[in-house]
Amino acid sequence: MKLQNRTFIVTGATSGMGRAIALEFSKEGAKLILSGRNEEAAEKLLKLLKTEAYFLAGDVSDPAYNQRLVELALDKFGKLDGLVTNAGMLGLGSITELEIEKWTKTLDVNLTSVFYLLKSALPYLENSNYGSVVINSSIAAFKSFPNHPSYCASKAGLVALSKQAAVDYAPKVRINCICPGPVDTPFIHASAAAFPDPATAVENAGKNTLVQRLGEPEDIAKLALFLASEDASWITGGVYTIDGGIMAKG
Repeated sequence: MKLQNRTFIVTGATSGMGRAIALEFSKEGAKLILSGRNEEAAEKLLKLLKTEAYFLAGDVSDPAYNQRLVELALDKFGKLDGLVTNAGMLGLGSITELEIEKWTKTLDVNLTSVFYLLKSALPYLENSNYGSVVINSSIAAFKSFPNHPSYCASKAGLVALSKQAAVDYAPKVRINCICPGPVDTPFIHASAAAFPDPATAVENAGKNTLVQRLGEPEDIAKLALFLASEDASWITGGVYTIDGGIMAKG
């Protein structure tokens, strides 16, 4: 029970990596405030969780919604100990093809939303005597993919934001960033549409890892758990690729 009596907000919690993280954190004792858009998926998830949890539907690109997530944690649990940010969108298309509105929305959802949530949450995290933040970025922060300009830019921004925030809020709050490679979620299948041969892009992504498979959402959840827990009490400002070895290949 590595997160016993800890309260976390998890964004993007209704599918993929965020859902796996919510399940893993609940198994380890965390009380949860879950964020997402899909209320039906949220209802199903809440039934699986082993600890007290609440869901608030909304748009993470809205600063007021992020404030409400923090307020809900304080109202239900009286404190806030940590965050795990997973909400994201792709915004596919080359620079000349990508609509300005989609560029802006992708950065708002992927990057600026994390700033909003940190801004609302950090005063309470500083007072928790535990504060821990895990920001979910991507190897797209370092490795370019065709027709993903807004996605790559936003994920690189998350890496920089996590490191900068770690400097400002140490030692009271630890802030770390994880950068997954290809993980078997609906997101990677949507991403495949940007490649010349979408039908084989996902299969090739798994084959291109050193371990010859796609990641599973549970793989990411275990790393997030480690970084969020006291097992990582001397770790902050870190950026961790979890990609089956893709980045090792250059």
